[in-house]
Order: sequence, then C-alpha cells, then structure tokens
Amino acid sequence: MADILSLKESVLVYLDRSGGLQKLTEDCKPFNDPQLSEAVYRFRFSVNPSDVIEVDPVLGDCVLHEPLRATVLFQSVCFLAIKTLSLIEKIHTESQVNVILNFTHLPPFPEYTLDLCRFPRVYGPMRPVSMEGLVIAMTRVTKYTQGARFLCVSDDCPCSKGFHHIRVHAPGATESATVRNHFCCMMCGSQLKEDVKFRVLGDKQLVELIHVKALDVLSGRQQSSLRYQSVTLFLR
Repeated sequence: MADILSLKESVLVYLDRSGGLQKLTEDCKPFNDPQLSEAVYRFRFSVNPSDVIEVDPVLGDCVLHEPLRATVLFQSVCFLAIKTLSLIEKIHTESQVNVILNFTHLPPFPEYTLDLCRFPRVYGPMRPVSMEGLVIAMTRVTKYTQGARFLCVSDDCPCSKGFHHIRVHAPGATESATVRNHFCCMMCGSQLKEDVKFRVLGDKQLVELIHVKALDVLSGRQQSSLRYQSVTLFLR
C-alpha cells in the first residue's frame, strides 16, 4: 500500500510539473454542460518517459514496462483531483475516468522498436513500442464504444442505479468485451442491462502497414523469394 501511495504522489508531482493538472482543469470544463450525460469521461495526457524517470525511477519503469498499471495510477490521481477540486460534479466513481497516456517518445533501444520483418509470433510483454512502415490501405473512420453504463435489473439491488457497473474499452479488446447482453451483477448475480443514453462513442480507423522494403519487390529491383506480410493496426 505504501508503494502505491508513493507512486500516486509521484504521478501528482509529474502532472503538476508537466502542466497535466492545468490541462485536466481545462478539459473538465466542457463536461459540465447540463445537457451532457456520459458514463465515462476521457482524458489524454502526453507523457515524456524521461521526465517521469527524473521524478521517480520506479514510476518511469512502470510507465515503460507496465503501461496498463501506470494508466490505473494516473486514473486514480485524476479522479482524486477532480473530486477534490470539484471539477466535474457528475463523476461519482473512479471507473468513470478514462485516462489515455500518449508517449512523446520511447527510449532508442531495440526493446522498444518493432521491426515488421521480425514480427513476434508469441505473446510478449505489454510494453509500448514504435514501428515504421508504409501505409498501403486504410478504412474510413467509424465509431466504437469507449464506455458504457450498466444497471442491475433487480430493483432491490443497490446496483440498479448509480454508476457501479462501468465498462471501458481496453487496449487489444474487441467491442464485445465492452458491450454485450450477458453481464452479471457483482452484488446479486442478476443480469445487467445497458443504460444506452450514457454510452460514449469514439472514432477508430484501421490502417494496413507493410515494411518499406516491400517497395523493392513492387518495383522489380529485388529478385527474391521473400514475401512481406502486412500488419493491421487499430487507431483509436
């Protein structure tokens, strides 16, 4: 527990130094519109790993090697800041805060670079990586569900109202993991039903990426049996 509190303090220090707290304050203002009702409120932060390491090496290691855990830490700190400063009165639970960490850069080491010619065939660590390639196709921008609110169908259950069951899209997950019709209440085990008016939508686009060396094959300059496989990326 002490380690978690220490990491949260470091997150707060970093957000204060980097201007993240000021950005959070500004980003909260549009959400106070009385006509706006959402289950999840999304906030993006630009994170410089070098600056994070200067604040706290342990937090920096967490950001680079356990980004999902780091996101939870930032989420908790943002929720406490929102409630302490009364930035959004409509936020009741920590799960309503959806934090996205955008890295300004990554360390210039092979571990943080993904070569499309040596694409991993097994599951590796969930760490951020950079990749370069040639875009050969892309879809139009479509909508997907970022977050949704579910209510228990049992009127006697405390979860029949409020924001006890919030589903938020996680990296790598399909939309069915966020929205489907057979979730169960964690309190009484009854079925959950989505409150559709609180659904939050976002934009997504699929991009097909291939190694730049494929241009040599297409131009006829390379006479080889090598074949280049494209990779599909989800941009959200």
